[in-house]
Amino acid sequence: MSIISLITGWPGPSGFGSASTAEEITQGIDAACLTAIVTGGASGIGLETVRVLAMRKVHVIIGARNLEAANKAKQQLLEENPTAKLDVLKLDLSSIKSTTEFAHNFLALNLPLNILINNAGVMFCPFQLSEDGIEMQFATNHIGHFLLTNLLLEKMKNTAKSTGIEGRIVNLSSIAHAHTYGGGIRFNKINDKNGYSDKRAYGQSKLANILHVKELNRRFQEEGVNITANAVHPGLIMTPLMRHSMFLMRLLQAFTFFIWKSVPQGASTTCYVALHPNLKGVSGKYFLDNNEKRPSSYARDEKLAKKLWDFSKDLISSKSKV
Repeated sequence: MSIISLITGWPGPSGFGSASTAEEITQGIDAACLTAIVTGGASGIGLETVRVLAMRKVHVIIGARNLEAANKAKQQLLEENPTAKLDVLKLDLSSIKSTTEFAHNFLALNLPLNILINNAGVMFCPFQLSEDGIEMQFATNHIGHFLLTNLLLEKMKNTAKSTGIEGRIVNLSSIAHAHTYGGGIRFNKINDKNGYSDKRAYGQSKLANILHVKELNRRFQEEGVNITANAVHPGLIMTPLMRHSMFLMRLLQAFTFFIWKSVPQGASTTCYVALHPNLKGVSGKYFLDNNEKRPSSYARDEKLAKKLWDFSKDLISSKSKV
């Protein structure tokens, strides 16, 4: 997408562009037979994603760290749409224990799972380690979603097989994936404070989100599984995600106001990739402004994707034994 398309909102090859909203993208789609999980669905573009999916009759499970805020959001959505099918489950993606408990609690509901939207995240945090001793942005944005996806994969495979309906996994990445450390991922220094950059650590975690779907897609192709996995960049939107850098973001917004999106526009690419029939069979791709976009060279590196997969599994295993 060119900067002109971004500013003007002109549609790309998909027929949609940066100005398209999630409601517009999904107009006419009846998804009454689908069940979805949206992590971080209590605020920002996650909440808008939940709202629009519920509007299209998807049964949505909101995974949220703050249950009070999530239940309040659920009630507001039900006031707007009384027939919405919504559930809330506790989920702190920075915690291996919480993520595992969420998966077990969801599986205990004995529901199908057609769509997994890995939306939750943190951004530009000062250096800190999670309760498992993992750098917070990498822990929340990548490791938590990597673990959650793996814990729910069999459910998604079984759902796709029994219903004949394609499953879809959507990872929220960012254009910031191109601004990472040298080599892409600091495998040997993931948890090191020395050399830590809040911006590059965020970029590293968003690169990991793309590499995750790349390796997922390779495995799905190898197994012949009826599930797709794609990554999206929602665009620049002022949401609670930016709480650690609000002054900087406000200043940036003042000079680049013409490329910032509203929340309904920010949720559109997620909803497009999750629901639109035009993307049937499309997998392992990166989308921006509702159109496929070529990501960075690191994000296209198959060996790096495989290395990250193995590293993530080993990291989770080592922390689970502690």
